Amino acid sequence: MEKWSLMTITVLLGLIVRWTVSLGSYSGAGEPPMYGDYEAQRHWQEVTYNLPVRQCAKLINPDWIALHTSRGYESQPHKLFMRTTVFVADLLVYIPAVILYCCWLKETSTKKKVSSALCILLYPGLILIDHGHFQYNSVSLGFAVWGVLYLSYDWDLLGSMAFCLALNYKQMELYHSLPFFCYLLGKCFKKGLRGKGLILLIKIAGTVVVSFAVCWLPFCTDVEQIMQVLRRLFPIDRGLFEDKVANIWCSLSILIKIKSVVAPQTQLQLSCAVTFLSLLPTCVKLILEPSLRAFKFALVSCALSFFLFSFQVHEKSILLVSVPVCLIINEIPFMATWFLLVSTFSMLPLLLKDGLLLAYAVTTLAFLSACVTSFSILEKTSAEDLQLKSFSLSLKGYVSWFKSFPKIVKRLFLLSVTVMGILTISSATMNPPQRLPDLFPTAVSVISCLHFLFFLMYFNIVILWDSKSRSQKKMS
Repeated sequence: MEKWSLMTITVLLGLIVRWTVSLGSYSGAGEPPMYGDYEAQRHWQEVTYNLPVRQCAKLINPDWIALHTSRGYESQPHKLFMRTTVFVADLLVYIPAVILYCCWLKETSTKKKVSSALCILLYPGLILIDHGHFQYNSVSLGFAVWGVLYLSYDWDLLGSMAFCLALNYKQMELYHSLPFFCYLLGKCFKKGLRGKGLILLIKIAGTVVVSFAVCWLPFCTDVEQIMQVLRRLFPIDRGLFEDKVANIWCSLSILIKIKSVVAPQTQLQLSCAVTFLSLLPTCVKLILEPSLRAFKFALVSCALSFFLFSFQVHEKSILLVSVPVCLIINEIPFMATWFLLVSTFSMLPLLLKDGLLLAYAVTTLAFLSACVTSFSILEKTSAEDLQLKSFSLSLKGYVSWFKSFPKIVKRLFLLSVTVMGILTISSATMNPPQRLPDLFPTAVSVISCLHFLFFLMYFNIVILWDSKSRSQKKMS
């Protein structure tokens, strides 16, 4: 009873923070002709009702989704309606998945389960983007968490179905597709493809086909309609990256104008090749040695590879890395907290544009305080705490400075937080030089990208140096 009482308090706290953030401004408010993501979500309601898939939104107020004439529609009742839909989606999909996932954690005390739930629900990145900027990321991410939860119980068919729902809700869930595929394929291989493994593979394939068929059924009345959906899902013509996203291509463009010197088709091929090579070792390891722990870490590593190297990346796509990191915050609290702070910071230019500086500062400090109090993160920097013991043993006798690694990584963390704090204050209070108008967004992008490259190397080391015996053990 104590555990559920604490979980209820945690949920209420998370809901209060979300609703408070939602009371502020949103993306593109009163900024024609492009507006922002708020208008984009309203426009989807307009399109899905009128052309020609029917939705029930018109039953509330037809003016909200009137075809062509409702562009840029803004009113207090409509804002309340839209904000409430995000809130309810969070409450129905994402939050229950997080709570049940944390309750499932094995070999974990009640205090640690509640602490994990609290820190996950207070993660500022998702709160600020969904409830401040305005999007519905918690739905697709929530379904993905349900998928992880089901696989944790060996309910492979339900896990497959949940991930199909996530992928069909938002195509960016492709970031997580390879870990799901490789983990389940590895389980089938392990059971033997001449027996139970083949049966499981057929069941999973059937589940995927049926799930996709149900999701796509409303669009299958017309081939042109299907092609229209696909073109909207994969807007190749929009280029390699947009704005100042914290990935490798945007950072390199400071030195080499990739968009100018490299043909668009070559950009696509290059980004696909680099992305594939960067995530290949993790996927191979997961197929050969499938384990739940390796699967969760692979979700992080593969999503981060996609974010850093793939084509047409948005700054908000870092959420696809952050939520899997949230799921392992109980295992590596120090590194997870550090990553989640950087991931929110990487979206700073977008948050400033939306007038969310105060919300960013308050939610970030609240999250950091929760992590420090719950997990004592500054004391969790040993090689064992960072899951680097196997790696450190392999370096024994070769790298003498590794003995000082806990002190080094702690100093790097404090330096990182200091730099992020200085850049945040500078971005909010100072005007850049006239000849360098994008100085602060570019600095945020490059510094965040360097952090992410470091984290990618770290997560890959944890995965690849993980001993087989440890991999087979179910971790909390």
